[in-house]
Amino acid sequence: MKKLFALVLVLALALMACVASAQEGKVYFLNFKPEADEAWQALAATYTANTGVEVKVVTAASGTYSETLTAEMGKGDAAPTLFQCGNKAGLDTWGEYCLDLTGTDFYNEMTTDEFNLFGENGEALCAGYCYEAFGIIVNKDLLAQAGYDISGITDFASLKAVAEDIHARRDELGFDAFTSSGMDGSSSWRFSGHLANMPLYYEFRDDGVTEQPATITGAYLDAFKNIWDLYINNASTEPSQLSTATGDQAAAEFGEGKAAFYQNGTWEYANLTGNFGIPAENLAMIPIYCGVEGEDKAGLCCGTENCWAVNVKASEADQQATLDFLYWVVTSDEGTTMMAEQFGPIPFKAAKASDNVFFNDANAYIAQGNYVVSWAFNYTPNVDAWRAGVVAAMTQYSAGGSWDDVVSAFVDGWAVQYNNQ
Repeated sequence: MKKLFALVLVLALALMACVASAQEGKVYFLNFKPEADEAWQALAATYTANTGVEVKVVTAASGTYSETLTAEMGKGDAAPTLFQCGNKAGLDTWGEYCLDLTGTDFYNEMTTDEFNLFGENGEALCAGYCYEAFGIIVNKDLLAQAGYDISGITDFASLKAVAEDIHARRDELGFDAFTSSGMDGSSSWRFSGHLANMPLYYEFRDDGVTEQPATITGAYLDAFKNIWDLYINNASTEPSQLSTATGDQAAAEFGEGKAAFYQNGTWEYANLTGNFGIPAENLAMIPIYCGVEGEDKAGLCCGTENCWAVNVKASEADQQATLDFLYWVVTSDEGTTMMAEQFGPIPFKAAKASDNVFFNDANAYIAQGNYVVSWAFNYTPNVDAWRAGVVAAMTQYSAGGSWDDVVSAFVDGWAVQYNNQ
């Protein structure tokens, strides 16, 4: 009996030691977004109350994150265990501080690795935890009035057929296919930046580009021409008048039910549902189809610079505590609710639906296994100067000029701006 008691005592002491060891770890999150500070503080307090694990959240003042991170990382054992590393430049600076997340319970909850940053040997060093998306916004009610359903648009050919039919019947229907593709500065970024992402994405995908290239080939500029021609030839605004067409004009055309299609992003949702009163159930976002082989498996154009990294220089106990906290954030009801409210869509299995249907569309494409069209335009050299050249050439082409000028602005302009940069 004494031996049995002794064995039970040893096991109990061992269990207590394990529990104590697990509780030794702590979390220090250096938060990037001041607007989410209150939400993070509340969530950290909830986690600590539930688990006993200390979670400290410090929020850098707006525009000071890099300087704050540098200062905090010099504090040894008191340095952040969880921090923001959102792009290649950040990874170049902080990569040696980033734990390889591959195989962790937290990382295994991700539904895509498209927003993550990787080391030279494929290590998953930074996890993209939220994103924005853009594509072609659709008024499903107008589409139905024209006799179509969104499920029938799966590639450029089907989009073209629907758009050209709506444009041909615009007087009968009372609305056109596309909103105006204005080249005014309030609108042109949608095309010199976001639409230009399409040929850049496919070229970089084919060539395995992972950093800013000195030159581009323009291999997919025919596809870019496909979609641009479709936009400008199936809208109420004449192509020759696009130089002065504005962003507000396009938003009003869509918001007032004068067009069925409108290229823009998730950020436009509040304007369309709030200011223009379009019911959420009438809205959807589909990929920008442009005639590339296999694009029926494309998703929306998604990107982010919001990525988490775990400090590999922290103690093993703190690393594990941090990974446990992250797992709870992306799987618990409390965590996923806060993330949906503060950040919209999150690429994790337990993500809650957002009120923004465009985010939900983006998540649905990902869940279906469609590839994400990442933000290749982030590689643009001297971005403002390069885009200005592209806008000038597109404006000239739309008014009757040569497409060769657009190709030159893309390809030659890229090389010039890379050298200037």
